[in-house]
Amino acid sequence: MEFFRIKKTIPFMRHALVFNIISALTFVLAVFFIATRGFHFSIEFTGGTFVEVSYPQAADLAKVRNTVQQLGYADAQVQTFGTVRDVMIRLPLREGATTNTQSDQVLQALKAADPQVELRRVEFVGPQIGEELLHDGGLALLVVIIGIMIYLALRFEWKFAVAAIIANLHDIIIILGFFAFFQWEFSLAVLAGVLAVLGYSVNESVIIADRIRENFRKMRKASVDEVIDNAITSTISRTIITHGTTQMMVITMLLFGGPTLFYFALALTIGICFGIYSSVLVMAPLTKWLGIQREDLVKPVKKDEVEVYEP
Repeated sequence: MEFFRIKKTIPFMRHALVFNIISALTFVLAVFFIATRGFHFSIEFTGGTFVEVSYPQAADLAKVRNTVQQLGYADAQVQTFGTVRDVMIRLPLREGATTNTQSDQVLQALKAADPQVELRRVEFVGPQIGEELLHDGGLALLVVIIGIMIYLALRFEWKFAVAAIIANLHDIIIILGFFAFFQWEFSLAVLAGVLAVLGYSVNESVIIADRIRENFRKMRKASVDEVIDNAITSTISRTIITHGTTQMMVITMLLFGGPTLFYFALALTIGICFGIYSSVLVMAPLTKWLGIQREDLVKPVKKDEVEVYEP
């Protein structure tokens, strides 16, 4: 499906060096912010107090969240648990306060707003669980990267695999750079969003790589720049449809999904925007710098394999 077709090929590769310089600068800035500012980890990574309360009727999450925030827990997570009447409150660690002190303080504030609220459970989750989750998340990211490289190397050529991984890691580092710079809360949901962006971005890279291989077979007299430019230009309409519809859904989740999904949707929003840029203007130029040629993707026909047709 295409909204439009561009008849004249856009010379993207003419400005490939500029695109790569911009990418390198944004990447270095993101790494700088990650190294100097670090992340604002949620209690899933740092540890904290879990308080489960129950209401006789459907809980008003906005009211509960406002009550908890008035106690000074701006980073507390409030969400339903099991049913609409059960609420799970996750409180970050506070210096000088114990789990019982935190839970009693929250329960008193909730009872002042609604005397019918009942305490169901209080638990403390230490930071060692957060370290385990962080380790498992990093391991999952590494496995995904290795799997993508093997897939692209087998389907296309190792130069595409290297270029695609560099481009996709560019997206991930940019997302992490945003979270480090603005000190947005980094939770397991955000980590899931980062992994989703990695898989989403590689799909666009595969589309571009497949079109480049197809153009090498069709455009036998064209240069490498012309082949890549035509591949990018011919997929622009598809890119607009795919990324546009996906971004609409993600922005809807960002605006109306509530605090629980906000940072997850924010990570996806940033990742999709930079994913378009990296797949088109980072991955493709990198394949050029790595020396991609027609012979890498199209096997030459041997003279003894050519069949001569005699009428």
